[in-house]
Amino acid sequence: MDQATSLRNVVKKQNTGQPHQTRVITITSGKGGVGKSNTTVNLAIQLSKIGKKVIIFDADIGLANVEVMFGAIPKYNLSDVIYRGKSIREVITQGPLDIGFISGGSGIIGLNNLSRDQLVYLVHNLSELDALADFILIDTGAGISDSVMEFVLASPEILMVTTPEPSSLTDSYSLLKSLHRNPNYISANTSINLVANRVFSTEDGQAVYEKLQSVVSQFLNETINYVGLIPNDPAIEKAIRQQQPVSLFEPNAPASKAFELLADNLVKGENKYYSMRGGITKLLYSLLNKK
Repeated sequence: MDQATSLRNVVKKQNTGQPHQTRVITITSGKGGVGKSNTTVNLAIQLSKIGKKVIIFDADIGLANVEVMFGAIPKYNLSDVIYRGKSIREVITQGPLDIGFISGGSGIIGLNNLSRDQLVYLVHNLSELDALADFILIDTGAGISDSVMEFVLASPEILMVTTPEPSSLTDSYSLLKSLHRNPNYISANTSINLVANRVFSTEDGQAVYEKLQSVVSQFLNETINYVGLIPNDPAIEKAIRQQQPVSLFEPNAPASKAFELLADNLVKGENKYYSMRGGITKLLYSLLNKK
């Protein structure tokens, strides 16, 4: 049994029977550039706004998207826990609205090479996060790398971010196919949810879900849940240029409202989809946001 498998087994044992059950959601995608980190950060903000304690684990090695969007530079990362004896509490950096985030650093890359003592120490520290948060959001790298698959396999909830682009849908299916074929994957223990990002209409988002669900059902005999859409909103690009999440930069923008509904859906277990405005209202909003 490899170290990564041991880690998953120990974490599951640590979570069994806990009076306070923290929800761990792994946010991933089949390819880069589809808005995965943007979704993670804005979802965290909306969860925080409704009173949930949130910690983001930025496992997207080398890109540091979360810290850039929060405008905060972490002093420590996960490798300081593994190799330098820091506690998990010491490596949490505070973002806006008291959202904590942990930078993965180089520790995840060396996961399979950890000694038994290092593994036990890491698991002990990670188990402490249950007492610190209601939600832990893991922002993985994109694609089907070993580090991405380890987090996807270990997570009871997966939030997949996909756009209407054919390449995004194809890559999302490839990731799900690799997950399904992994001997450590247990379908009954995993909830796979889909967010359709950068869509131009409510029907556009529904079509993204239906296309992916169709091939997943036919070839993998799996079911994915459609939990929301995020509109293609000019306010997101404006916010990114200011290095701010759109949910803080422009709280009333369509994208911000869609992220708010997504957070509400995940908390309540509902499937209310954001209804995109059409006609002259949509046209005027788009024109105003281009200035």
